[in-house]
Amino acid sequence: MEWRVGGPVAEQLRPVARPRLYEVIVEQLCAHIAEHEMTPGDRLPAERELAAQLGVSRASLSQALVALEVQGVVSVRHGDGAVLVRQPIEERAVKALREHADRLPEVIEAREALEVKLAGLAAERRTDAEMAAIDSALATMESEIAAGDRGVVGDEQFHEAITVAAHSSLLAKLMHEISGLIRETRIESLSQAERPRASLEGHRRIATAIRDRDSAGASRAMADHIRMVSDVALLREGG
Repeated sequence: MEWRVGGPVAEQLRPVARPRLYEVIVEQLCAHIAEHEMTPGDRLPAERELAAQLGVSRASLSQALVALEVQGVVSVRHGDGAVLVRQPIEERAVKALREHADRLPEVIEAREALEVKLAGLAAERRTDAEMAAIDSALATMESEIAAGDRGVVGDEQFHEAITVAAHSSLLAKLMHEISGLIRETRIESLSQAERPRASLEGHRRIATAIRDRDSAGASRAMADHIRMVSDVALLREGG
C-alpha cells in the first residue's frame, strides 16, 4: 500500500489542541496546592505573590482562581484572598473547567428564555411587599460593592425576588433546577473588573420598570442585562 500525502496517514492526523491559558494556570494552582500540602482552610498566597511565583499575569491568575471557585475548590473572600475549601484533583479540575466553559452558552440561553419572561410577569403581578424585597436586594448588592466585594449575594437575592414576584410556580421550579448553573455564571461575570457596578445599574433599570408596572420595559431591561452579564472572559478566550 502506498502512503502518500493525502493518503491514510495524513487523513488520520489531526491538529493538536493547545490547552487554554486558564487551563494551564489551573493545573499550576493544583500542583502548587499539592506540593505545599495545603489543607482546607489554608490561605493561598496573595495574588501578586502567587502570580509572580507562577510567572503569569494577575488577570490570568484571577480568572483561574474564579474557575476553581466555581468548582468549590477555593473561596475568594474580599480582603482575605483565596482560601482552600477542598483539595482538587488536577485532571478532574481541568475536566470540570472545560465542561463549565462548554455549557456556559446553554446556561445563558436558558437565562434569557426564563428571566426575561419572569421580569415581565413581575411587573404585572408584583405586590408592594415583593417590590420592597426587590429594592432590599438592590440595597444589599450596593452595600457589598461599596465594601469592595463583588455583590454576589445581592445579585442572587435580586433575581430570586423577581422570580417570586412573577407568581409563576412552573417558571420558578425551572429556575430552581438550574440555580447552581446560574450561580456559576454569576460568579464568573461579577469577578470581572467594573462588572459589579454595571450589573447593579442594570438591576436598577429592571427594578424601575417593575415598579412602574411596565411589563415590556422590564422584559427589555432584563434582556439587556442578561446580554451584558453573559460577556464573560472564559467565553472570549474559549472562542
